[in-house]
Amino acid sequence: MALRGCLRAGRGGLRLLPAGPPPPCRGCAGGRPPAFGFLFDVDGVLVRGSQAVPAARRAFQRLADGSGRLRVPVVFLTNAGNCLRAAKAQELSRALGMEVSPEQVILSHSPLRLFSQFHHKCMLVAGQGPVEENAQNLGFKHVVTIEALRKAYPLLDMVDQSQRPKELPPPTTGFPTIEGVILFGEPVRWETSLQLIIDVLLSNGNPGAELKDTPYPHLPVLACNMDLLWMAEAKMPRFGHGTFLLCLENIYKKVTGRELKYEALIGKPSPVTYRYAEYLIKQQAEKQGWKSPIRRLYAVGDNPMSDVYGANLYNSYLKSAHQNKVQAGVKKSLQAASPQTENHLELRKDCNNSLESCESILVCTGVYRHQADVPHNTEECTKDPVFHGHRDFCFDPSLVEASYIVPDVNDAVQLAFKKENWS
Repeated sequence: MALRGCLRAGRGGLRLLPAGPPPPCRGCAGGRPPAFGFLFDVDGVLVRGSQAVPAARRAFQRLADGSGRLRVPVVFLTNAGNCLRAAKAQELSRALGMEVSPEQVILSHSPLRLFSQFHHKCMLVAGQGPVEENAQNLGFKHVVTIEALRKAYPLLDMVDQSQRPKELPPPTTGFPTIEGVILFGEPVRWETSLQLIIDVLLSNGNPGAELKDTPYPHLPVLACNMDLLWMAEAKMPRFGHGTFLLCLENIYKKVTGRELKYEALIGKPSPVTYRYAEYLIKQQAEKQGWKSPIRRLYAVGDNPMSDVYGANLYNSYLKSAHQNKVQAGVKKSLQAASPQTENHLELRKDCNNSLESCESILVCTGVYRHQADVPHNTEECTKDPVFHGHRDFCFDPSLVEASYIVPDVNDAVQLAFKKENWS
C-alpha cells in the first residue's frame, strides 16, 4: 500500500552504521549465499503514515550483517505513486534509519517504463505530486496534466462555482489531441479529474469538440495502484486510488452504458509488478556477487486484497510455468486480471527461470487487524465476504489466504530465516 511521508539515498543499498567487523563472507550464512529475497510492502508494514512501525528497524537490523550491509536481496514494493522513486527511497531511509537506494524501490507506476508503445503518444496524466516528471522519467515524451487541460478548456470544470469563468472565454486553439490517459494515483480534486477524464474519453481526445457519437473502444487507459483502502495514522483505513477508479468506472458506465476498459492495470496485485520485482531482486544478487540462484521470494504485506492476492497470484503463475501449464487455468486468470499481463510476463527472458515460489506473509500492523491472538488457521481469518479487489480481477478466495500470518514485520523476517535455516 502507499506510503504518505536521514540518510542520503545511494546506489549501495541499505546500510546501517558499522557495528563491528564484517563476517568472513558478507551476505552469507555459514558461507552460504542467499537463495531467497524479500518483497516488503511499505504502509502498514514498515510505516503508518510518517511514523515507522517499531518492529521495522528491528527487522532490518536482523537483515544486515556486521558492516551494515544487507545479507539478502530486498525490494520495497509499494503502491505509492504520487512521488518520485528517489523521494520514496529518502522517506524509507528516514523511517528505517538506514540508507535505501532508489533501485530497491518499486512504485505502483514503475513497470510503465515497459509500455514503450505509448511513450511517444500525447498522454493525459492524472494524480497528485510530480505526475509530469514521473511520466517523463518513465519514458513518456508528450504529457498533458489535468490542470493544463482545465486551463485550456475553462468551461469544462463547473462543479466549483468559484472557479467558473466570469466571461465566456475565446475558443481554444492549438491544443494537442490526447491519445491516452495515465492514472497515477488519487487526485486532490476528484470532481475535476473525473469530469475531465470522462470528457477526454467521450470526445476521443478533443474535449472542446461537440459530442456526436461516443467512440468505443475508447482511448487507452493505463491505471496504477488499485488499492481500495490504505492505512495511515487514523484508526480506520483511508480511501485509495482504487476508490477513485471505482467512481470513474461507474460514471463512465452510467453515461455510456458500456464498461470502461483498461489497457493496463499496474501495481499490486498485478503479476507484471511482481515480475518486475523478481527482476530487480535478481539484479541485486548479481551485483553483490551472490552466485546462488534466487529460488524463493517472501512477500510481506498488510492488505489481503493487494499484498496477499498479488503474491499468491504470482506464486500460482510460477508453479504453472514450472509445470509447463501456463496455457491452462492460471494463464486464464492472469488474462482476466490484467489485459497486458501475457505480453509483459515475457520479461522472463531477461532473467533465468530459477525462481520457484513467492510466499505471502500477512502482518497485523496495517489494514488487516486480528481481534485476538494471531490465529493458527489462516484460511478462516483471511476470508472476507466483501471483495475489496479491483473489478477486473477474478475473485478467488484461495488467493487472499496468506501462507503465514504473523504479528509484525520482524516476526515475518524471523519466520523466513527459520524456513531458510538462515541465522
